[in-house]
Amino acid sequence: MIHALANPTRFLKIARPLTPILFWSGLLLVLVGCWGGLTQTPPDYLQKESVRILYIHVPSAWLGMGGWTSLAVACFAFLVWRHPLASLAARAIAPVGAVFAALCLLTGSIWGRPTWGTWWEWDGRLTSMLLLFFIYIAWIALERADRERGGDGRIPALFGIAGTVLLPVIRYSVVWWQTLHQGQSLTLTQSSIDSTMLWPLLMTLPGFSLMFGGIVLMRMRAALANQRVEARLRRMAA
Repeated sequence: MIHALANPTRFLKIARPLTPILFWSGLLLVLVGCWGGLTQTPPDYLQKESVRILYIHVPSAWLGMGGWTSLAVACFAFLVWRHPLASLAARAIAPVGAVFAALCLLTGSIWGRPTWGTWWEWDGRLTSMLLLFFIYIAWIALERADRERGGDGRIPALFGIAGTVLLPVIRYSVVWWQTLHQGQSLTLTQSSIDSTMLWPLLMTLPGFSLMFGGIVLMRMRAALANQRVEARLRRMAA
């Protein structure tokens, strides 16, 4: 299946119809989830109305980390199988993941102001997430420089895989260190969030994830189109 998708023509046959399905269904879930979180759920007994930002903050944190995981998988596929679309997929993922990492930091700062009394604290979770954002920026710059000098893409791919060491640090920072950030509230099997407040989050999480996938496919299709245009111009020039 992986080798079949490495063919650009086969990939585009799947990506063209899948892109709008992922994006628009994700957007619908996000809108419904945000509407529910803003208007239909009760305020938290401690954090009051400020808790409503969790419906954007939690998916942003999830996709900031999940984006890097996807980038590392694409880098691994490029190193092992030399798939022509693997490096392109990593390039498409990186800016989107960086945006979600930045959104996580922004919403966390806004949430922290009324909760902690400060916009920023050098907390273990916040600091490690900030490092992830910087690593995204560093990977984007490194990959662009490697392409401009005619590199083979191995250095950015190795950096993408090496960057995964930060993910468990982010995940367990609230366990390993004394931290202002609250502990894990939601896992794959259980949740400490009351059901009256949980259901919008169960819509925004998959909603943002579907939008993430749709945007990545858009970027990959645009990159393939640019490559085809450049190849046609080179043939015409020759």
